[in-house]
Order: sequence, then C-alpha cells, then structure tokens
Amino acid sequence: MATSEQIKALLRSHFENDKDRFSSIALQMAAHEARLGHTALARDIKNLVDKSKKTKVTQFPKSKEMGDFFVAFNPDEKLADMVASDVLKERIVRILKEYRAKETIQKHGLTHRRKILLSGPPGTGKTMTAKIIANDLGLPLYVIQMDKLMTKYMGETSAKLRLVFEFIQSDHGVFLFDEFDAIGADRGMDNDVGEMRRVLNSFLQFIENDTSDNIVIAATNNINLLDGALFRRFDDVVDYSLPSVDEICKLINNNVGSFGRDFSSDRIANEANGLSHAEIVKACHDSAKEAILLRLNIISEESILNAISERQGAYKNKKG
Repeated sequence: MATSEQIKALLRSHFENDKDRFSSIALQMAAHEARLGHTALARDIKNLVDKSKKTKVTQFPKSKEMGDFFVAFNPDEKLADMVASDVLKERIVRILKEYRAKETIQKHGLTHRRKILLSGPPGTGKTMTAKIIANDLGLPLYVIQMDKLMTKYMGETSAKLRLVFEFIQSDHGVFLFDEFDAIGADRGMDNDVGEMRRVLNSFLQFIENDTSDNIVIAATNNINLLDGALFRRFDDVVDYSLPSVDEICKLINNNVGSFGRDFSSDRIANEANGLSHAEIVKACHDSAKEAILLRLNIISEESILNAISERQGAYKNKKG
C-alpha cells in the first residue's frame, strides 16, 4: 500500500489544485505498488493518470460552417497554477475584474479590456494566460489554428478571417490567435508580399469593427515583427519574460512531486537560467520519470542537472 507520506502529499496536491504534482505522486505510488508485485493496481493507477492528462478538446461544430481552423477547449487552469511576477498576475486580474464589471463600465461610456496582445518568448505563459482567463470567466476557449487559416489562394484567408469575426460577434468565449506573427507582420518588411498586406488590412478592419463583449487575445513571440498599426487596436499589451531565479526555484519545487531531493534549488536555478517556464517544467518531469524508472525515491542533483543541460543544449544548437 502507499506510504503515509505519499497519501498526505497526494491530498495536499489535490487541495492545492496542483495537477502536475498530483500526477507525479500518483505515478510514484504506481511504481511503489509495482515493486511490491501489485502489477494490476500499478497499471490501473498509471492508466488513470494518463487518462486525466488528456485535455478536453472538441472540434468546432460543423454547423457553424467554420471549417477546421477552429478548436474549442474547456480549460481548467487557474491563476494560482501560474508561476509569474506579481505585476503580471495583477495585469491578468485587471482583465478579469473589468470583464465582470463590463455593464457598469459601459454605463459610463467606456469598454472593458477585451482586445489583448500578449508578447514574450515561447513557453513563458501566454497560452496559459488565455486558458486561465477562459476558465476563470466560465467561457470556452477558441483557438484559431493559423496553419489552417492561412492559404495560398488570394482572398481566401481574408474570407476565413471574416468568418472568425462573425462568430466572435455572435457567440460567447475567449478567442486566441496564437502565433499571431503569421498575419500581423509589419507591412513594410522587405519579404512582405501583397497578399499578406491584404490579410493584415482585413484583420485591422475586423478587429476595429468588432463590438462584441468577447475577449480576443493575440499572442506573439516577437513583438518587434508586428505592424505598428496593430497596437492602437488593442486595449492592453502584456509582456512576458523568462523566469527569474526565484521563479525557477518555485517551478522546481512545484514539479518534483513528493520525491525526496538531494540538490540545491538555488544551484539548479542558476544552471537553468535562460530557459522558459515550460522547459524547466519538462526538465523536472524528466528527472521524476528517471527516478520512477530506476525505482528511486530521491531526485539527485546529477539527474536534474543533466535534464537541464539537455534543454540548454537544444537551445544552443538552435541559436548556432
């Protein structure tokens, strides 16, 4: 049976709504049961964990005639799940507060923040922010799949954009244009082509004329690539950055589960400097899985440093 410490850790992670830690502890319990010869129970626990990790995803209803470039989510991420600066969290809270008070704000001739531009390196929390906003407001999250929205045929991408904004105008939800650089690139760039200028002009027109109450979010990894005309169309521009040393320590502590540790979080944080939130979480999970496979109850400094080094190496190769 599971140890008393595992049971207590499992309960703590449940009441703190820490899904990653909960899953990690459950997998550790499965490994413990497997060592005792309880293979059926271990397999059942692992299957339950794997099933729970499958995000609820539904293709956009065909009756809406939106094609296949929309995907709808029912996210369950919470602001408490996010490791970020207090300033960033306050910006998100302000968006939520204004949405809830939108009728009061409108009575004074103003509108709530609802057209939001998120900018920052990959893996720093932009998509997670859209999920948090949707979950907190009890709204579905609609992600526009840019690879399916963009086509090589003249005028077709703009026609699809029109459909998107017609749906935004008629329904309720949070709408995320991820990888927004694909349509928001500066019209003056040397490699720009006429069709992409037309697509950007269409987007500027559609978002300018959108009078719905819905929250429209555009996310970019490089704000410098965007056309200057976009910025006045957004009510708020929120910047994301790589995690600080303190945030890296928190990410590590949150994602090693109930495993014992034979390392200094501060030293690991210094080695992880320059990685994104997502990469650090993945490195922690890699170390936890290695401990499970080796039937260890402790994550060693060597293990987590190796996982961090692999991630750093991938970035260096990319830059090279």
